[in-house]
Amino acid sequence: MKSRDLPPFLLMHNPIQCYDWGSHNALTHLFGIENPDGKPQAELWMGAHPNGCSEVNFAGSTQKLSAFIDAAPAAVLGEATAARFGSLPYLFKVLCAEKALSIQVHPSKAQAEAGFAKEETAGIPSKSGNRNYKDPNHKPELVFALTAYQAMNGFRTVPAILALLDRISMPVLGELTKGLTAAHAANQDEAGLQDCFRQLLIMEGERKDTALAGLLTYAARHQDEEIFSLITSLASQYPGDTGLFAPLLLNTVTLQPGEAMYLDACTPHAYVRGTGLEIMASSDNVLRAGLTPKYIDVPELLACTRFVAKPANQVLLSPSVDNSVQHFRVPVPDFTFSIYPAGKHNLITASAEILFVIDGCATLKQGTNELCLEKGQSAFIPAATGDYQLLAEGQVARAGNRS
Repeated sequence: MKSRDLPPFLLMHNPIQCYDWGSHNALTHLFGIENPDGKPQAELWMGAHPNGCSEVNFAGSTQKLSAFIDAAPAAVLGEATAARFGSLPYLFKVLCAEKALSIQVHPSKAQAEAGFAKEETAGIPSKSGNRNYKDPNHKPELVFALTAYQAMNGFRTVPAILALLDRISMPVLGELTKGLTAAHAANQDEAGLQDCFRQLLIMEGERKDTALAGLLTYAARHQDEEIFSLITSLASQYPGDTGLFAPLLLNTVTLQPGEAMYLDACTPHAYVRGTGLEIMASSDNVLRAGLTPKYIDVPELLACTRFVAKPANQVLLSPSVDNSVQHFRVPVPDFTFSIYPAGKHNLITASAEILFVIDGCATLKQGTNELCLEKGQSAFIPAATGDYQLLAEGQVARAGNRS
């Protein structure tokens, strides 16, 4: 298939992943997407990932986006992207969390390549419960809030962590605070934070039960504070999980609609509740650290975690604004993300793109070619499309990548 044979726009049909933590009504409320089976709809996937590939309308039929790309990768992805990545390098989602997702860390590219090769050599089945690396790729992420979106992202500063742990004032936590205080006094925050994190992860038996009971007792008396209200809420979802201490160690934030944050490799984070757009490098690699019944590989997790504080004022990602268009810059080439307001926009493809209509409706035009989209619908735009027009009645999200 040659560039001249490609349509400029293709309507997408996107799979919905139903996980236990998903929302029963968010997609219906925001986009009119029905939920006839009443399942928890967690993620709407837009992309070519093998675990949930979108389909596109092409040549009078519907086919998988991955097959469409494979028929002419240089024209669909762009020559540079096809050479560098070999496939669509990003996965675009609508994420709807009614309950908290696990605390997790994603490996760097080098860590993912090494870890994947090691587990492949060891013959660990790809779907095994103790498999850490599903692919050799990193998984940086950006989330853009569509509703109030509560999350945790990155370590607090050591003084802030010590102040919160000291408030609990429990002998069983003395080992954590003592070691962390000594490390902080010796300017060894990274080593102290790593040891504190490890001690929480391996806590078990009577010590664990005593620590959690004390935490929840203190939290119950301080429900007027967001951190402790969050801990109580998480305890109802994940009783007996040491991840309940996470809000004391990690920055907690509630994004308002229109706000965004970036989650880099090796940074602990968790999504708590809310609906947002999420874009990431195309990967399934997750190292869990709590709030989960699933496998936690403590040594591998520690090896893939950067024990460096993220100041609270650096959690949000502020966009650059060009004629009311918001561009959210990220330090990786795998994806780009922008928000276009209502109006007429003259665009040109620099890569394969996905446009998602957040509200209102939108029309894509190139010459006599035209595609109309309702809110909640998306279009795939091959890199070979070039110049086109976006006529938007409301906000439209635009995803792509740098080659």
